[in-house]
Amino acid sequence: MTNHKSDYAPVNGLRMYYEIHGAGDPLVLIHGSFSAIGTSFGKLLPHLAKNRQVIAVEFQGHGRTADIDRPLSPQLIAGDVAALLDHLGIRQADVLGYSLGSTIAFQIALTRPDLVRKLILASFSFTAEGLHPGLSDGFETLRPEHLIGSPFHDEYLQLAPRPEDFPALVDKVSDLMRTLRNPTADDVRSIQAPTMLVIGDSDIIRPEHAVETFRLRGGGVAGDQVGLPPARLAVLPGTTHVTLVHRAEWLASMIDDFLAAS
Repeated sequence: MTNHKSDYAPVNGLRMYYEIHGAGDPLVLIHGSFSAIGTSFGKLLPHLAKNRQVIAVEFQGHGRTADIDRPLSPQLIAGDVAALLDHLGIRQADVLGYSLGSTIAFQIALTRPDLVRKLILASFSFTAEGLHPGLSDGFETLRPEHLIGSPFHDEYLQLAPRPEDFPALVDKVSDLMRTLRNPTADDVRSIQAPTMLVIGDSDIIRPEHAVETFRLRGGGVAGDQVGLPPARLAVLPGTTHVTLVHRAEWLASMIDDFLAAS
């Protein structure tokens, strides 16, 4: 990883861990469920920090941020990330969310449009039907023993302030999936920030859903005739959900181009 500084911020009852890498325009990174900065962005972050100030967070119950007596929900976590940016005095940033982090990033853009300049949603679905059939059921029935020995569990044991909380985290993520309030198509249309959607061609997200989301964001037009829309769609070939963020140099070049475009 790049040279960085790290700290904890008092946010909505949390001691929220964050890191700042590089210098320049701010870019916020929001990781996926059961993950932390390293497992989600360890390969990608150094590339992104070459030209900008990258602010990577670890949200409630994940990584170095201890859990509190509160459910996990995209709405609450989005409020935490927005409060962190307020705490840091950042008035506007680009935001990149991956997996569950993309749902959180979307919520920030929906509820705090003043904070989000450009939005990058990696492996984003706004409905349960956006995932391949049966996958959402698997998340809902997940048990702690299913993840023992996985990179997610190993990282949690290394970083968490209370490693014994892992079963409670699995229960909370399962509850989140069971009670998830999906945004509407009108919500997707209403986002003000230019949006880049990224999936792997063998992701947990169905390609058809990514195209549907792209169209809701203004994509799917004949750009030579009407100009480029404020949305982009990247489908990385030979790429799964897990390996998407490992395509670091490739993915960073697309993100850099999107963020630099007028």
